[in-house]
Amino acid sequence: MEGHEETFSYLALGDSYTIGEGISLHEGFPYQTVQLLRKSGYGFHAAEIVAKTGWTTDELLTAIARMKFLAWYDFVSLLIGVNNQYRGRSIEEYTKQFKELLQLGISLAGEIPSHLIVLSITDWGATPFATGRDRKKISEEIDLLNEVSRSLCEQHKTQYIDITSANRTSCREESALAADKLHPSGREYRRWAEQISRMIVKQLELHN
Repeated sequence: MEGHEETFSYLALGDSYTIGEGISLHEGFPYQTVQLLRKSGYGFHAAEIVAKTGWTTDELLTAIARMKFLAWYDFVSLLIGVNNQYRGRSIEEYTKQFKELLQLGISLAGEIPSHLIVLSITDWGATPFATGRDRKKISEEIDLLNEVSRSLCEQHKTQYIDITSANRTSCREESALAADKLHPSGREYRRWAEQISRMIVKQLELHN
């Protein structure tokens, strides 16, 4: 495939799902996304990742405020909120802080809303890790957070990828999970990376 002279940048914001808890770095979705884009003929720098296991929306906001970023990135992804649910944080707090993160994400994406890609929150209640927990309650609360994020993404005209629906089925398979039986395996992250890379290629083609 014919290559492209420009080299693009990608910033991934999030929590344990963005850093790839329990797996090697190259199996995480930011790394796999960049590899897929390179195979498609696009030059991409290694993904810059701002994420930490356990982070909630407010903790990600605090980290962003302390970071020194590039003036802007060609693409930014955002996946955050599962720890808000896990810690029993309010939907009102999540709504306010997620909106702030969206606005920051758009700014970091060069004020191009379509270059901010938001991934829905995965349902950890569907994993073996949640055995003995109230799975129905977890799923309902995850759904509520995802309804908020999807609505805000529509309002801000950003991209949105629903990874939750398919993940609820795939996480029943051992090969789709890391050793902790909670976080995704590299195989599952590959599916996310494929969706993100397709979305990025579409945006790049629109500007050519």
